[in-house]
Amino acid sequence: MTDQDIYLFNEGNHYRIYDKLGAHPYRVNGEIGTSFSVWAPNARQVSVMGSFNRWNPDSHPLRARASSGIWEGFLPGLNKGALYKFHIVSHNQGYVGDKADPFGVFHENPPRTASVVWDLAYEWNDWEWMVQRPEGSSLQAPISIYEVHLGSWMRIPEEHNRSLNYRELAPRLAEYVKRMQFTHVELLPVMEHPFYGSWGYQTTGYFAPTSRYGTPQDFMFLVDYLHQNGIGVILDWVPSHFPSDAHGLAYFDGTHLFEHADVRKGFHPDWKTYIFNYGRNEVRSFLLSSAMFWLDKYHADGLRVDAVASMLYLDYSRKHGEWIPNKYGGRENLEAIDFLRQFNLAVYKEHPGIQTYAEESTAWPMVSRPTYIGGLGFGMKWDMGWMHDTLLYFSHDPIHRRYHHNTLTFRMLYGFTENFVLPLSHDEVVHGKGSLLNKMPGDEWQRFANLRLLFGYMYAQPGKKLLFMGDEFGQGREWGHDRSLDWHLLGSPLNRGVQSW
Repeated sequence: MTDQDIYLFNEGNHYRIYDKLGAHPYRVNGEIGTSFSVWAPNARQVSVMGSFNRWNPDSHPLRARASSGIWEGFLPGLNKGALYKFHIVSHNQGYVGDKADPFGVFHENPPRTASVVWDLAYEWNDWEWMVQRPEGSSLQAPISIYEVHLGSWMRIPEEHNRSLNYRELAPRLAEYVKRMQFTHVELLPVMEHPFYGSWGYQTTGYFAPTSRYGTPQDFMFLVDYLHQNGIGVILDWVPSHFPSDAHGLAYFDGTHLFEHADVRKGFHPDWKTYIFNYGRNEVRSFLLSSAMFWLDKYHADGLRVDAVASMLYLDYSRKHGEWIPNKYGGRENLEAIDFLRQFNLAVYKEHPGIQTYAEESTAWPMVSRPTYIGGLGFGMKWDMGWMHDTLLYFSHDPIHRRYHHNTLTFRMLYGFTENFVLPLSHDEVVHGKGSLLNKMPGDEWQRFANLRLLFGYMYAQPGKKLLFMGDEFGQGREWGHDRSLDWHLLGSPLNRGVQSW
């Protein structure tokens, strides 16, 4: 790591610090080994412990890099596959913690929490896709997105209902998506997460695909295979919050390093998670490098940023007295706004053929407008208002819909103020909301007829389209992350009719 790397990292402008921090196998003076480095500015002592030293925290201490807050060292003879954690002793009240690598590219299969020394060597075969990608992902291109949770899209009941791994998913998912004529898949977060029931939205490994379904190279194979079949890949990315798991980012070096120290800005009351300190330059470098990592190393075609509204508003889901206004007395999170603009400027500059998508549920202006005219710089924004109004309209019995036409026409008042994606996402088929099919009124044939009408109305609207898995064939049950979609329903003419609609 050079002094220039440290300068850019501390300035909040290092977009590829993942090449420097973390664990990197390489050769020094002809000897194979692994370099380790970690940012822990409030640590008194940092060491690497793992399977190679019987998890002894005293065997391999790291040295501090001057006053940079970075600790580093080289372990000769250590190669790919070794398990490790950073043992951190803090200046703050003797805090001691064993932490997974924030920049680790591979981690143990949860509930185990160690990081794994790994390399990302892979021979890509998606050159044709990458060349034509800017055209296929442009705002002028027809885009129809299939939203997928990899762990529950399809399972093998004969093998204890296990999920498919990345390599098993590749041909099945590609064939199905091509047959259904979707242009892109959007994957619920694949970044490593300890709690499976979070669907990936409580991320701890911002540089690692979850090991539940295979290795980093296995996930590369999945993306590569989809690209070779003409299918784009959008990844959900969560820079809005992170969980409090002891091995993760929270209280990393005995202080609030990644999160804001004031709970009124650093803790999310609904999700019981921590909020990144967007005003800290090193945290910006961490997040920006994470975004760039998935575009650089995994050839992602887009990033969908989760829970943008929770980033933009200081009073998001907070009562009076539970939040701090900004320096102008307002409720806008100026640091988060600046970060989102920097994020969009950076990724579009480095990867002009990709798109960024904002899940933003309020009327914040110019989310998908350029930063130079005051926008946030996203390529597209989810139209949550359309989703809410449309499902409300369709929930009414047809005889009563004449009194609710305003919910259909209202979109035309704002429908061209942003570059919208019309989402019927996973959020609409969980937590007791029921499936899309069961939101429709009437008896069985009427529900299926209304579902076909909903899809026809949706695809005739201006904007890009997104459907969550199972909706496309009239899944009857609410989605459950611990079970497969009900593929047997395609034995019914009614379900096949929706699928072929």
